[in-house]
Amino acid sequence: MTNWIDRNIKWVFTMPAVIFVGLMMVMPVGYTFWLSFHDWNMSNITPPLWVALQNYLELFHDELFLKSLKLMFYFTIVAVTVETVLGVGLAVLMNQNIVGKGLVKTLFLLPMVATPVAVGLIWVLIYEPNIGIANVFLEKLGLPGQEWLTSQNLVMPSLIFIDVWEWTPMIALIVLAGLVSLPKDPYEAAMIDGANTWQSFQKITLPLLKPTLYSAVLLRMIDALKTFDIIYATTQGGPGTSSQTINIYGYVLGFQYFKIGQASALLMVFFIIVLSISIFTILLRNRAGVNL
Repeated sequence: MTNWIDRNIKWVFTMPAVIFVGLMMVMPVGYTFWLSFHDWNMSNITPPLWVALQNYLELFHDELFLKSLKLMFYFTIVAVTVETVLGVGLAVLMNQNIVGKGLVKTLFLLPMVATPVAVGLIWVLIYEPNIGIANVFLEKLGLPGQEWLTSQNLVMPSLIFIDVWEWTPMIALIVLAGLVSLPKDPYEAAMIDGANTWQSFQKITLPLLKPTLYSAVLLRMIDALKTFDIIYATTQGGPGTSSQTINIYGYVLGFQYFKIGQASALLMVFFIIVLSISIFTILLRNRAGVNL
């Protein structure tokens, strides 16, 4: 027995943690999956009632669910795209020999380490129509103030701007780490061949950065899909349902209307969406890594 432990010591020490984390992941998902086939209002008197696929069928005929699904994808695609473009640009800029590069890296961490709810409340003040800095800035430019978080047309772009402000530094730092590790030989060869900066970036930097970019986009996309705290702290899904993403709608169904079965079905659909997107992105990343 002692010899077996010595040979498998790495598994002996890590397996308790793996089992614990696995159970903490499997049990909530399994319980939610079970609830998604029942009708229950969180009552201790009335037990969950088996309804088979009724919750799922009602869900896909629910206009609010379909709208929240569209808003979630809109928020994620726009935010992650802008963050990726800006993050790559900032990373390339910081990779140059500029003064104060270390200070800039430190400042980049500040938005990410702040509590999301605190960030949301700060941006509520910034977007405040009467005294907020955003409208003061517009007035200095001679432009009319805006109802940032109470306008149905502006609320989603305003929330996307908050997300871009908070999480662009993360992508920039990941891409910067990838840039630092790139080999110098291809750039020297390109310089000898007469390639300019843009050509080197397009033909050398981007192809070599593909695995890093896929990793950064995957991490950010999963997090953006799950965004709840910022939206709830700023708008609570309003005005009306103009910013009610699938996470907010799930919360409303479960803890305001007490439709636990429908909320569980919604969460299972959301789980499948996130899992599918993650697997697809990982496959793309592995393919990019092989092509290198």
